[in-house]
Amino acid sequence: MRTSIVIALQVVVLLAISQAGHAVATYLGLPLPGNLLGMLLLLGLLLSGAIRVRWLETSASLLLRHLAFFFVPITVGLMGFAALLATDGPAILVTLVVSACIGLCVAGLTSQVLAARRRGRA
Repeated sequence: MRTSIVIALQVVVLLAISQAGHAVATYLGLPLPGNLLGMLLLLGLLLSGAIRVRWLETSASLLLRHLAFFFVPITVGLMGFAALLATDGPAILVTLVVSACIGLCVAGLTSQVLAARRRGRA
C-alpha cells in the first residue's frame, strides 16, 4: 500500500513538471513541445539538486519497465494512415533509420568524450 502511494505521488510530481513545461511553451509562444521543455525543466531540477533522483526513482523505473505499452495507442492510430504509409512509407522509414543512427552516433561520441575527460581527471 505504501509503495502505491509513493508511486502515485512521484507520478504526480512528474506530471506537474510536464505540465509546467507545457505552460511555459504556451505562455512564451515557443516553437518547442511542452513535454520537451518539461524534460529540460526536470533535468535542470535534477542537476541543481532541487529534486533528487531517489525521490522519483520508483515511479520512473516502473514507467520505463512498461514503456512499450505507451506505444500501443500510437500504433493503433497509425492504422488510419495506411494510404499515406503505402505511398510515403519508404521515405519515412529511411528518415527514421538515418535519424536514429545520427542520434546513436552523437550519444556514443558524447559518452566517449565524457569518459575520456573522466579518465583524465582520475
